[in-house]
Amino acid sequence: MAQNILVIDDERAIRKALTEILTFEGFTVEEAADGEEGIKKIKENNYDCILCDIKMPKKDGLEVLQFAKEEKPDVPFIVISGHGNLETAVEAVRKGAYDYISKPPDLNRLLITLRNAMDKKVLVAETKQLRKKIAKGGSEMIGNSEGILKIQDTIAKVAPTDARVLVTGENGVGKELVARKIHELSNRANGPMIEVNCAAIPSELIESELFGHEKGSFTSAIKQRLGKFEQASGGTLFLDEIGDMSHDAQAKMLRALQEGKITRVGGEKEIKVDVRVIAATNKNLLEEVEAKRFRLDLYHRLSVILIQVPSLNDRRDDIPMLVDHFLNDLCEEYKQPVKEIAPDAMKALQQYNWTGNIRELRNVVERLIILSDKTITKKDVDSYILK
Repeated sequence: MAQNILVIDDERAIRKALTEILTFEGFTVEEAADGEEGIKKIKENNYDCILCDIKMPKKDGLEVLQFAKEEKPDVPFIVISGHGNLETAVEAVRKGAYDYISKPPDLNRLLITLRNAMDKKVLVAETKQLRKKIAKGGSEMIGNSEGILKIQDTIAKVAPTDARVLVTGENGVGKELVARKIHELSNRANGPMIEVNCAAIPSELIESELFGHEKGSFTSAIKQRLGKFEQASGGTLFLDEIGDMSHDAQAKMLRALQEGKITRVGGEKEIKVDVRVIAATNKNLLEEVEAKRFRLDLYHRLSVILIQVPSLNDRRDDIPMLVDHFLNDLCEEYKQPVKEIAPDAMKALQQYNWTGNIRELRNVVERLIILSDKTITKKDVDSYILK
């Protein structure tokens, strides 16, 4: 299928020359005689690349560029520049143009630039598609129980905002999955999501981990280190097991949330950070507050939105869907045909007491795939599930 190029130039001779060259090279070419006509065509049609003069009547090339970047941001835009407009052409590249070509255009350079621009467009499209695929597979919430549907509804409402979210629930229920889904549906999806397991970091190191440190600030600080807040700037910071954070770190966390600024360990400069914080815990933080182990003011800062993830025992109707999902994923991973599961085996899984929640269910399904024959029977479940 021929790729579609739009040529925008007020010089008829240039337009015709470019059209002849590009048509000969197998492209489909449309023309516009000024910026206004070019904007109209961009709005109404889809193009694989746009070639646009800088100096034109009605609307100049920079105005067309601005419109194109807003209306069709993924379409590469190449500026055609006379020698007197070189600085403007460079400015256009700074504002999002892929490249610029000087007049009169050199045929070889024009074709190389054009093909490179369209190759980049294809790569960008493929990358976006892969990210969507990874996001779907990595953060798919399986189930249609009332509790899960309520969480999905809350996520849809909360994700586009920058509101802080506190996710609570037992170990293994999928709190990280909720945090990832919020990030992926947010306006920060193209930014990083940085995870910190507060329970896994010694209390004396948590401050350095979160806020970073300057060279020489303590014995082993042989170079400057950026903390998780700075790494997550423009994205999301996920604080898992927030209930295990030390009191000193809680106080500094509170200041960072209040002011949107952090100071590295051993540093004096305040650094502004743009971070959305999502926290998670398996503890009852209000009980922790009563026991003087967690700050009430930090709890209120973190819990603008509360999401309670139900245990697997509270959503047994979702177990068949979860089992089917794990069967498909794990059999594909092990490169073997998807195994069937007998109805009485599924019923046995639904009746089991899942103290480890979804994490335990996945482990059990993996064990059954490895140790069972083509069909997973109730006997297999009774034999291989750890009572």
